[in-house]
Amino acid sequence: MELELPDAGGVTWSVCVRDGLGMPLAAAGADAPLRTASVGKVLLLVETARLIAAGDLSPDEPLTRSVDLWVGDSGLWHTLSVETLPLIDVAALVGAVSDNLATNVLLRRVGLAEVAARATSLGLRATALHDRVRDVRSADHPATLSTGSATELSQLMARLASGTAAGPDADRLVRQWLSANVDQSMVGSALVEQGGLDPIAHHSSLGLPTTFWNKTGTDAGVRADVGAVTSADRTITWAAVANWDPSPGTTLDHLTVWAVLRGMRHIGEQVLTQL
Repeated sequence: MELELPDAGGVTWSVCVRDGLGMPLAAAGADAPLRTASVGKVLLLVETARLIAAGDLSPDEPLTRSVDLWVGDSGLWHTLSVETLPLIDVAALVGAVSDNLATNVLLRRVGLAEVAARATSLGLRATALHDRVRDVRSADHPATLSTGSATELSQLMARLASGTAAGPDADRLVRQWLSANVDQSMVGSALVEQGGLDPIAHHSSLGLPTTFWNKTGTDAGVRADVGAVTSADRTITWAAVANWDPSPGTTLDHLTVWAVLRGMRHIGEQVLTQL
């Protein structure tokens, strides 16, 4: 399997694609720890699902948003009038639209230390969720929301696909949340454009012949996509992360973003060839 990643704008890549047994099919800079933006929210969903499956969290527990956790940008909850939602719906918002406010509310309930402990128990060393989401990140805060390497993230995707991360029931719940993801601008773009998948209607409950779930992350100088696709009992998992030094508002940075998205689409095309 060939990976042709664009060499543009000083981009650093960390990529790993695996087969259904978790064996690498292709890799580039896979061990490099990079900023992963919202991809770290997967770790929160894993711990949330584990607690639900263990009976330590009720999916119906009401969670209420508050001013101290307020954050805009990605998501829907900050645009809605409802103040309180069931925990299961808060997690669904994180999976579907990478909801920042929902992330903060859920993280307050589950605990950042607990998420970190779960990551450690999964053998993750370069991959972590460091903080809540913030509109402004000062010197007093962790430098970035999350970090990870493609080696570890692709292994986590393979374990989630096989039900061996937090257990079959918990992993099924994580896959369900991530199968509602509406952002298919990266690796998923090839699955939508060439694989015939609906970009916003590929939820696991639809019983489609091809199942697909993923989590993306976007920030200044960051694009990341991790996930899995299954067709005819063959599963391919991936983690693709690109970092660069951004120059906001410049033509150069726009060209770098375009090149990175083209590279992400190429990875998706290579995934399709393996199905």
